[in-house]
Amino acid sequence: MSSRPDVTPRAPARPPRRPPRVWLRRATFLLAVLILWEGLASLGLWPDYIVPAPTEVLAALLDGFRRGTYSVGIIGSLVRLVEGYLIATVVGLTLGLLMAQQRWLKETLGMLVMGLQALPSICWLPLALLWFGLNPKAILFVVVMGSVLAIAQATEDGVRNTSPIYLRAARNLGARGWQLYPYVILPSALPSIITGMKLGWSFAWRSLLAGELLYALPGLGNLLLMGRELNDMAQVMAVMVIIIALGLLTDQLVFGVLERRVRDRWGLLRR
Repeated sequence: MSSRPDVTPRAPARPPRRPPRVWLRRATFLLAVLILWEGLASLGLWPDYIVPAPTEVLAALLDGFRRGTYSVGIIGSLVRLVEGYLIATVVGLTLGLLMAQQRWLKETLGMLVMGLQALPSICWLPLALLWFGLNPKAILFVVVMGSVLAIAQATEDGVRNTSPIYLRAARNLGARGWQLYPYVILPSALPSIITGMKLGWSFAWRSLLAGELLYALPGLGNLLLMGRELNDMAQVMAVMVIIIALGLLTDQLVFGVLERRVRDRWGLLRR
């Protein structure tokens, strides 16, 4: 007896629902924040010099860029930030690798690094002023100390958390000693290292602004100080908006790209 093929009509497959675009969600959220901010400012619960409206902050932004003060402040802060962060990255990666490789360094220097991480970066400023004097080198030292510890700790954790299976497989293929680092250990520790570098960047920002608030240098921290001294909250909030925008741009264009590439290489990206 021959079997007849199943000719029962089937419902057409529904196309997968596409989630709303990220930029649309973000734009909607920012619009809601601005509307809420404008509503609170229009209620008159606080004076304008305490809670300025978004339009006043926008006017302060446009005026600051027109006069060039914000452009000079951004360039001055970014130069010091990038310089200190690069030094902190090199030193932090080196310390992290050494602490992960040498047990005695982990038990001695690692304990010191762990303890110093609880120390706010602003605590380094008095020492920096005594050691380097009232000059930009003191601010640079504070930036380095603010970010180097997070990078070192994340690097050491990433290296130590390398799967033993990877190490055994590499040794079976003939890899020995430092040959394991470029081919096995560092690729395995890369997600943790990137996370540490991202944290180090945010800590470097905080250290830089704390230093610029106490020492008059052309930078965003000095603009915040001037806004406070002049009782101009519109300028203070405008500078805060600039700092937030720079942080988001760095996260999206630098660290976000690195994280996506690593996740794609590890097969963790959602298709």
